[in-house]
Amino acid sequence: MSSSTSTGTSSSSSSNTANTTKRIRRKPAKYHSPELKPKHNKGAASGSQRNNNHAAAPPRYSPHDNAVFPTSLIGKRILLCTESFGPVNGVSRTTLMLVSHLRAHGARVAVVAPLNHTEGTTLTGPSGDQNKNDDKKNSQDPLVEVRLHGYPLPFNPELSVVYPVRVTTLFARTFGADEPPDLIYLASPASLGFQVLLQMRQQPWEKRVPVICNFQTDLAGYCAILFPHPLSTVAVFAFAMVQSYLFRHESVRTIFYPSRFVRRYLEAQGVQRHKMDVLRRGVDTALFRPGRRSDALRRAIAPDGEIILLCVSRVAGEKGFDFLARAAAALRARGLKFVLYVVGGNRNREVEREVHALFHSPLRDEGRVVFAGFKTGEDLATAYASGDIFLHCSVTETFGLVVLESMASGVPVVARDEGGPSDIIDEGQCGHLVPAEDLDGFVDRVMGLAEDRGAREEMGRRAREMACEATWDKINNQVAWRMADTIEEREKELAQLVPPVRRAPLYRQTSQLAPIYGWLSTREAAREVVTSRIVDARLAGGFGVVMTFWVFTGLYLALTEVGLWVRGMMPRRVGRASAETDGR
Repeated sequence: MSSSTSTGTSSSSSSNTANTTKRIRRKPAKYHSPELKPKHNKGAASGSQRNNNHAAAPPRYSPHDNAVFPTSLIGKRILLCTESFGPVNGVSRTTLMLVSHLRAHGARVAVVAPLNHTEGTTLTGPSGDQNKNDDKKNSQDPLVEVRLHGYPLPFNPELSVVYPVRVTTLFARTFGADEPPDLIYLASPASLGFQVLLQMRQQPWEKRVPVICNFQTDLAGYCAILFPHPLSTVAVFAFAMVQSYLFRHESVRTIFYPSRFVRRYLEAQGVQRHKMDVLRRGVDTALFRPGRRSDALRRAIAPDGEIILLCVSRVAGEKGFDFLARAAAALRARGLKFVLYVVGGNRNREVEREVHALFHSPLRDEGRVVFAGFKTGEDLATAYASGDIFLHCSVTETFGLVVLESMASGVPVVARDEGGPSDIIDEGQCGHLVPAEDLDGFVDRVMGLAEDRGAREEMGRRAREMACEATWDKINNQVAWRMADTIEEREKELAQLVPPVRRAPLYRQTSQLAPIYGWLSTREAAREVVTSRIVDARLAGGFGVVMTFWVFTGLYLALTEVGLWVRGMMPRRVGRASAETDGR
């Protein structure tokens, strides 16, 4: 979830409100259904207890001390492909920290990502203890960063659908055509990651680079909410089929997942259990801490001493703002004196206006809702610490980094019990989890904390203690160890191919791809030609399937752009017509 986006003014037409509400209230995908997760009740196991219930396969690799960085990874070539890179959202920020951590300890990292509209630098130096590592091998090497062109998404222009690109081109532009990477790391694979996985699947066995995926974004869930029916159903089905097809291939060695919510989805797609490994998130407890609470900011937000309800999110329909608006209206109806302080925005101003319009009068007229816009760094940390209660209404988060940042700031959380936050929040200890569609229950929990300052402060203290247990160094070292183990495993596989047996993969591949043409492969030259042509044919066919999906998606996005432009022009024309009438 984003905590670093911008926001605009709160204005829109009633038609915008209706359209946004329709899009926001769309029924989510099947794997979001409450029937697929335990019903919430007061006697249910707490979040910390549930975190240990991942039914995992026997470990594939030996355990390691995550307090130590693997020295065997020093000098290794890591190609990191991500759908967003820079201080844009939770996914890109965690990826940025991983890149900084790996480079600070001597790994050679090259980043491939789409062009974005982020202002400022995309790479920041390591923070915390990493600044002490002056003797690290690679700390002075320049970062290789390749940006690819693509089509920006209208509802979130920070993300793009990448145009087709060959992995051989990426290899040549990063480490060189003669030096392929030792490992490929895919952060939240989508348009770029799918292309890489598809092409790795078609490569001859001895040329495949091992892949590690980090599943951080619920793309199918976004489609279920944003796309109209029946396109939403088709999109969810297409994503499930593509992910199942790509993730199950042997080139994918590990898929990191952040929560039980994601694991259930991966299991439903047939992903092998031995590939899946839980990877929690960390938080910068030096940046996000209760000591950043600002009385001056609190007076500016709530001059009459109202309770400050905080929400940090990208301002978009799929982030649960419809639910948040209804909760705010219900809290006002119950007589609570509050100000809802929303940090975040969207580069698409029309989407911002539609979300703002969900908060009807008198909420806006009374100043009960404040959209603060884009905040990062210390300003963001100050905003967190200055709130009284953090409200999390999204049900599409695979983890929910903003929840952990709020806890580190000593602010208790009230969240809908769906997605990643269900594994973060310890019910009744650092906040409350409420069934996803239980608006009354959500409002009850907020009212209870707002009226009991002692309980609020105690929960905030416990939240801080829990957040301090999650350190980024250990989490990034967990990833580093898996990278090192995977590279070592691949090197052993290749070492076992003694010269007389090196032809075996070509025989096997020819037999698997086109057994009826096996009789043509009696000579080495014929085998090479046949194998090359069949690989190209399968690659073209696979690209055709993926590109067909993206073509339909592109058509919908284009129609959406037109619709947003038309709705944006209508108020202007009405305003000009009114002015002309008044002039007459």
